[in-house]
Amino acid sequence: MLCGEGYVFELERRGYVKSGPYVPEVVLDFPAAVKELHREYVRAGSDVVLALTYYAHRDKMKAVNRERDVQALNQQAIKLAKEVADESGALLAGNICNTWVYDSKDAEYSGRLVRAMYEEQVRWAVEGGAEFIVAETLDWFAEASLALEVIQSFELPAVVNLVALQDRTADGYDFATACKTLADRGALVVGLNCGRGPATMLPILKKVVRAVGESAHVSALPVAFRTTVKSPAFVTLHRPGCRHGFPVELDPFLLTRYEMADFALTARDLGVRFIGVCCGGAPHQLRAMAEALGRTVPASAYSPDLARHAIMGEEKFTRAKDRERYATQRELMRARSVRC
Repeated sequence: MLCGEGYVFELERRGYVKSGPYVPEVVLDFPAAVKELHREYVRAGSDVVLALTYYAHRDKMKAVNRERDVQALNQQAIKLAKEVADESGALLAGNICNTWVYDSKDAEYSGRLVRAMYEEQVRWAVEGGAEFIVAETLDWFAEASLALEVIQSFELPAVVNLVALQDRTADGYDFATACKTLADRGALVVGLNCGRGPATMLPILKKVVRAVGESAHVSALPVAFRTTVKSPAFVTLHRPGCRHGFPVELDPFLLTRYEMADFALTARDLGVRFIGVCCGGAPHQLRAMAEALGRTVPASAYSPDLARHAIMGEEKFTRAKDRERYATQRELMRARSVRC
């Protein structure tokens, strides 16, 4: 199964979401932009339309003075997603995420707050027709457990994705053990999303797949950035001389569509069955992933056909008078287009 995510990053690039809070006010302010991105991901191969309710819980909405709009935003988000799911035949998923509220030093009180926010978000998703719920970017195993319990209380399948910002969860669990425990407690899909790019997610993913075994399906939705051993999570990527690195100067680290396609194949071969893109990802990368996995999707009608390029294409598509003038450039472009 393929799933397109990373909505807040992509909509920020398009000028609809404010970097920093990343609250999806766009759902209420520019609903057509959200619906169009849903459609683009489905055309690129996403089997899932994920409602844009990431960071649409009360605590984050309060940060942008729109707590009063929390219900309207969640209900509008599932409505937009359902419209695209219905017209395309894709699955409809609700979405909850890390809250930044959970605190292990006051687990009972903070846990109640988190549970209450999850319960209302999942309830609105269920009322809107969600077929399953994705809980994602969860750094605390305890918060992931709360998310799973809430989803199960509504009798819906749960996809629970942890984020590997460090080598362990915030409360000290290794990711393989955490995922196996969540699977044993009834999650249909467990795994990793966000946080790490393919290169630094794969080593952890291998351990997760081995640990989970047949207990559940495994998911992998990396960020589309070139993370390294030195900077395993994209939050620490930084260029010398740049002001911020993460999150607004990550462009130099962006992975190509073909690198993301290679990840999809590697993840598939490991045994991962829920594959996608998270922050930094875009429909063209998901399309390349789908095609690498042997699919022809609606957007495949517009996949690259460099043979027809005026400079680097086949001879019958280049103009005779320009062939000699562009000969060197053509050979250089062809050489650079060869995938390593």
